[in-house]
Amino acid sequence: MPDLMHTPLHDLHTALGARMVPFAGYEMPVQYPLGVMKEHTHTREKAGLFDVSHMGQVIVGGANFETAARALETLIPVDILGLAENRQRYGLFTDESGGITDDLMLANRGDHIFIVVNAARKAADIAHMQANLSGVTVTEVADRALLALQGPASEGVLGTFDAKAAQMRFMDVATLSLAGAECWVSRSGYTGEDGYEISVPADQAEMLARALLAHAEVEPIGLGARDSLRLEAGLCLYGHDMDTDTTPTEAALAWAIQKVRRTGGARAGGFPGAGVILKELEDGASRKRVGLLPEGRAPMREGVPLFASAQDGTPIGKITSGGFGPTVGSPVAMGYVTADHATKGTTVFGELRGKRLPLTVTPLPFIPANFKR
Repeated sequence: MPDLMHTPLHDLHTALGARMVPFAGYEMPVQYPLGVMKEHTHTREKAGLFDVSHMGQVIVGGANFETAARALETLIPVDILGLAENRQRYGLFTDESGGITDDLMLANRGDHIFIVVNAARKAADIAHMQANLSGVTVTEVADRALLALQGPASEGVLGTFDAKAAQMRFMDVATLSLAGAECWVSRSGYTGEDGYEISVPADQAEMLARALLAHAEVEPIGLGARDSLRLEAGLCLYGHDMDTDTTPTEAALAWAIQKVRRTGGARAGGFPGAGVILKELEDGASRKRVGLLPEGRAPMREGVPLFASAQDGTPIGKITSGGFGPTVGSPVAMGYVTADHATKGTTVFGELRGKRLPLTVTPLPFIPANFKR
């Protein structure tokens, strides 16, 4: 894979016996010798270490936090100005039609905002901010790796390096000393489990990863289990479960837009697609992302069309993510259906290999989140 980029942990992945695949322009580990199912279960029961260094790390700075926050609110429909120092929030970039161009995490670091964006979108996101934000600086952080330690044992493991890790709540952000490395740490992740995301200097990333993996509770986890974990947690994958043809309301992400940015709020609108998005927040959308439980043991994957009955000829939606849920113990899926078919308990039908098979609309997530509030 000569044209693919490598993360600072590439040599470690190969040393650990990872099977490498192309992903978002990088050569990434899809699984280790433990295997996807056991990696998934280990993360749910103990702790898994993920390399997410392919994602984009960005600093937005200005004269002060308020300057940077007000600038970013012209592109992101969430309350950034009201975000407390050393706290993190989920956000979205939107376009003029109300579509989602990426999802991201942003943190108030006192004198700047630290942002993490998706790997496949980082160049476009950085160019978008540089072209459309005035009075601030937008700088890619190119000299740091990004790790995610996820699972119920994460607090105990990270606490052996820095006791302050245990004091953090979900979405807290802090600078911790981990195995001698100065790390920017958030108590967050994308598995539905308690855990941390750790930005570490690239030249110290392998040292820190090895120190974490030295704990008996920690195993390396690849993209395969990362996908099944986030699917069980009901979390969107950009480019699959949301894109520029999807609005925040359709994607069931209206919770991410605080009252202050909605109609009647002190800073309502002012972001791309506000007319479309604010109207949908008031009136609802014509379709909605839902959880789906297929009957039987056959997984239904992305692209499967959905129908109101076994006979109807016109699709009412489609599956955007699907597979086997190891913790659930059965196939799980997410997808979009028309609003009148989005009620809990509704039966819809997916067309799989020429047959119409039933699925039940179910609330997300499939398993309860275990975040430390």
